[in-house]
Amino acid sequence: MSQSHTAIPVPPAPETIRWLETPEQLDQWLTSLPAGCPVALDTEFERVSTFHPIPGLVQLGGAGDFWLVEPHVAEASAVFRQMLADSERPKLLYAMSEDLELFRHWLQVAPAGLQDLQIGAALAGAGFSVGYARLVESLFGETLDKSVTRSDWLSRPLSSEQERYAVDDIRYLEPLANWVTSKLRERNLEHALAEESRRFADEAAAPEDVDRHYLKLRGGWTLTLAQQSVLQRLAAWREQECHKVDRPRNRVLSDALLIAIAERCPQSLGELNDIQGLPGGIVKRYGEHLLALVRAGKDADLSGFASIQRPLTRDQQALYKQVKKCFKKVAEEHDIPIEILAPRKRTEKVIQDQTLHGQDFFEGWRATLLGPVVSEIEELVKQ
Repeated sequence: MSQSHTAIPVPPAPETIRWLETPEQLDQWLTSLPAGCPVALDTEFERVSTFHPIPGLVQLGGAGDFWLVEPHVAEASAVFRQMLADSERPKLLYAMSEDLELFRHWLQVAPAGLQDLQIGAALAGAGFSVGYARLVESLFGETLDKSVTRSDWLSRPLSSEQERYAVDDIRYLEPLANWVTSKLRERNLEHALAEESRRFADEAAAPEDVDRHYLKLRGGWTLTLAQQSVLQRLAAWREQECHKVDRPRNRVLSDALLIAIAERCPQSLGELNDIQGLPGGIVKRYGEHLLALVRAGKDADLSGFASIQRPLTRDQQALYKQVKKCFKKVAEEHDIPIEILAPRKRTEKVIQDQTLHGQDFFEGWRATLLGPVVSEIEELVKQ
């Protein structure tokens, strides 16, 4: 990515780092913002040994102010929650997926009115999945200190380096949004950022259906339907257990071991114990319950059961390459990464469904850009 340094002004680093120290101060500042004024938003959190992220810090910017906020202060602020959910108040974030997960679990809020500027930068021609520091340096000629990125955000007090880093993470968001907006206006793609951010946020806000989690275990496609039915129950149990004990999936039971249990369908604790790599502690703690899940899966009615998507066949792989060429032509013509326009999984679905029509993902701004190649893709996949 090569961009010249823009003429868009960047607010200087504040001389002193400021904190909103009470929910009342936070409420007052948010209430004082002019209507429509965007809020720059970021969070720091920890999730090394937990299933759910633990909030460490909230960073807020708006109307020239930059603030740091302790999680307990943000949590106690009704106005903060309202601001997050207000579709009329633009929120500027960068690579927002983990922030959205944090807000959903921590505050039970599904934010609206979002602009993910990493997506915006990709639509503006900066490349796919470009890091924030790299983009800031490219656009504004300023180098960010990333030495504390992985530091402990739960311990107090924060170091001055951590505080500076935290403010820098929001200080460039509004200038970056201005650059993205001007570029998207030139490309007639302003609506694309709003659409894409909304789609992304809606997907993140959708409640996780634990009974469909097995479909994400792509390695399970080789199992029979009865074995996949067992895997469905094992995967749903693991999701609930991870949530309950707040441990990452691999710390409870890995994907590979779930698939191994489903494949073997053990009928006794001895058979369960014989599965290579399965910790004895797991058998001791959960063995009887796992065996009950295996029995329930084997005995289940499989009519209407959704099987795990198998990889493309050799013929489908060849067709995938042809269809991808059509997408790539449009992506290159508009200088948009193909990973944004037509990600691999979405393109595979076009091949498997043998149509581009009726697929929500390819509606809106994508439908407009893909107009010239739709008939060509339809002809290819219907052969």
